[in-house]
Amino acid sequence: MLSKIRNLSTKNKKPLVTYMNPNSIISEQFRTIRTNIHFLTDQNKRKVFLITSPNKQEGTSTAIANLAVSMAQNREKVLLIDANLRSPTLHQIFKSSNNIGLTNVINGSSELNEAIDQTGIAQLHLLTSGTISPNPSDVLGDYRMEELLEKVGGIYDLVLIDTPSVLKSTETRILASLCDGVFILLNRGKTKIEEAEESKKIMNLAHANVLGLLLNDNK
Repeated sequence: MLSKIRNLSTKNKKPLVTYMNPNSIISEQFRTIRTNIHFLTDQNKRKVFLITSPNKQEGTSTAIANLAVSMAQNREKVLLIDANLRSPTLHQIFKSSNNIGLTNVINGSSELNEAIDQTGIAQLHLLTSGTISPNPSDVLGDYRMEELLEKVGGIYDLVLIDTPSVLKSTETRILASLCDGVFILLNRGKTKIEEAEESKKIMNLAHANVLGLLLNDNK
């Protein structure tokens, strides 16, 4: 699956286009991606998806936030997880606190229900990254991370996970192997072909199930 997202950037002053302007072309593009994912989920009962990119600052967080909103607008119960423990941004996009989040649940200092935040958008919940960890790979590679994904997979219709770039962060490879599917976001004019190919190769080595590519077109 190759889907295009035009003119979407983390530098956008209003990054939640699907919420602020649901009738826009970008919102329609996300509905197309939503439909494609529905087909995959209906056929294979997949629920937990990860989105990553070859490099930093390619629009992954903004893309996954808009996709989550689009899913919630379709009356699906969605959990958005910020697993980018190196440079989390989802709490900023949704204007949420990041005092308690994923790392706190994994280390046992907080319960899951305490860490999940209401976004103000019906059906959409957010699990922020939480307290900064010096060793992200250890956190996401912990057995409790797998248990958490199994638990939320039974609660939500869909779970979307934002992660660091696959070429720069080993923890993304670890987490990808725990998910039902992976989407790789490419930035037109920025992502090199060899970087895209290397990302796919790494995901295959991690035994991740790459379901498709998302093209962020910033022309």
